[in-house]
Amino acid sequence: MNNDLKAAVLERCRRMEIPLVGVASTDRWENPPFRPWMPEEFYPQSIFPEARSVIVIGLPVHLPVLETSPSIYYHELYKTVNTLLDQYTYRLASFLNDRGYPSVFVPRDGYGSIEVLLKNPVAFFSHRHAALLAGLGTFGVNNTLITPEYGPRVRFGSVLTAADLPPDPLLAEGLCTRCMRCVKACPVRALDGRDYPEGLTDMAACARNSAALARRHISPCGICIKVCPVGEDRRHYGRDTPAGDEDPRRHRAREHVQKYGGL
Repeated sequence: MNNDLKAAVLERCRRMEIPLVGVASTDRWENPPFRPWMPEEFYPQSIFPEARSVIVIGLPVHLPVLETSPSIYYHELYKTVNTLLDQYTYRLASFLNDRGYPSVFVPRDGYGSIEVLLKNPVAFFSHRHAALLAGLGTFGVNNTLITPEYGPRVRFGSVLTAADLPPDPLLAEGLCTRCMRCVKACPVRALDGRDYPEGLTDMAACARNSAALARRHISPCGICIKVCPVGEDRRHYGRDTPAGDEDPRRHRAREHVQKYGGL
C-alpha cells in the first residue's frame, strides 16, 4: 500500500481546507458491515473497474444557515457546498492522474433533477455509504451519515482511484442517540423510527416534498438534519440543543430570511 501517496493526498486536502477526509478500500463493498446491502452494480469497482480505493471528502453545512430551512438561504448554501465538492474531488482525481494513478471523481448528485428523482429516487453511487466505509461516521435513524464533528450536517464527495491506499478504520460505535427528533420533525413522516437499514426513508414522500419546495426555490428540506443533537458544531456555535424559539434573536433572524426567495 502506498503510504506516501496517501500522505500527499491528505496534504492536498489540507491545502484545499477540506476538514473531513477518509479512505476505503473497494473490497469493503464486498464485505459490508451490515445487511441488507446495496446491489453490486452500485459498487465503486462496478462503476470504475480500475478502482482499488475510494477517497471521501466531507464539507460542513453551517448550522446557523441550516436552522433557517427550508429557505432560500439554505438552498444557496446547499448549492455552494455541492459545487465545491465537485470541484475538490475533480482536482483530487486530476492530482492522482498526474501521478500515474487512473482516477475519476463522482459527481455529488447522480440523478439529474427533482423530476427524475420523483420517478427513480436513487443516485448511481452512494457517497454516504462510501463515507461510512471510509470511517467518517455512522448511520442514524434519519438514514443520513452522522459524523462526530458535524452530526449529519455534512455533504460528501468521492474519488475512485486505482491507487492502493491504506484504508481508514471504521468507527466502532454508532453516533445516533435515537432521540427521535428527526422522526417527529419530518413534515411528510418519511421516517419510521427504526435503525438503518431496517428502517428506510420513504424516498417517494421525501422527493415529493423536495419537488414542492423546489417550485418555491427553497429546496431541500433539511429538517431531519437540523434537529439532530449530535455534532461538535453545536458547541462551536453555542447551540447545544436544536434550534427553537427560546432565543428571540434567532427567531427573528429565521423569520426574516424565510420571507425572501420563495414564491
